[in-house]
Amino acid sequence: MTTLFIADLHLDASRPHITGLFERYLASEEARNADALYILGDLVEAWIGDDDDAELPRRIALATRALSDSGVPVYFMVGNRDFLLGEDFASRAGLTLLEDGVVHDIYGRPTLLMHGDLLCTDDIAYQTVRKQVRTPQWKAQILSMSLEARRAFAAKAREDSRAHTGSTMETIMDVNQNAVAETMRAANITRLIHGHTHRPASHRFALDGHAAERIVLGDWYEQGSVLRVTPEATELHGLPTG
Repeated sequence: MTTLFIADLHLDASRPHITGLFERYLASEEARNADALYILGDLVEAWIGDDDDAELPRRIALATRALSDSGVPVYFMVGNRDFLLGEDFASRAGLTLLEDGVVHDIYGRPTLLMHGDLLCTDDIAYQTVRKQVRTPQWKAQILSMSLEARRAFAAKAREDSRAHTGSTMETIMDVNQNAVAETMRAANITRLIHGHTHRPASHRFALDGHAAERIVLGDWYEQGSVLRVTPEATELHGLPTG
């Protein structure tokens, strides 16, 4: 009995070896024998809409649909790079969409699932932009543009993101522990799994007198990263590209 969690793959045509790793992993014996696969955001470097006719979205949909059709539920939560992904693509790809901050029972333990960016409350500039681009009006405006215009917009957004990351202290871009505690307390849980920060680790701490755990998923820039959860334990593992 194993449930798998991944996030922050940032799949992009410029890194075909990572896309290949993703496809092989979803076709692997481990994935096909899992109880479920959760993808907690930033599956791609940039999602420009469910009508994108590029090869990458098609390959992703084939891989996730094949896993879903094999009997393994595939859950997906949008991140800050793919928040425009919607029901049309989810249906084609066999994905069950999750709201950020949902609580799922994982082998008898209620677990809060998040992408993780909402916890980075010290990064005020990022939170301001996030609030703006998540409005239905902003999303509708972007999706009304041509695919060519959206690709150019996404490229500019990636440049702006790299500039922000390069000029902002790492501690500011990490989660705020008070925000973590408040979020877990509000959800009435003692285990949180999230991505976004690219700092894979398992953090154990006390929350209102109870043992609590925050597990951070790794990114897929240099290799793959997966969290394996069983009824007995949680383990973060790297997935080499070779």
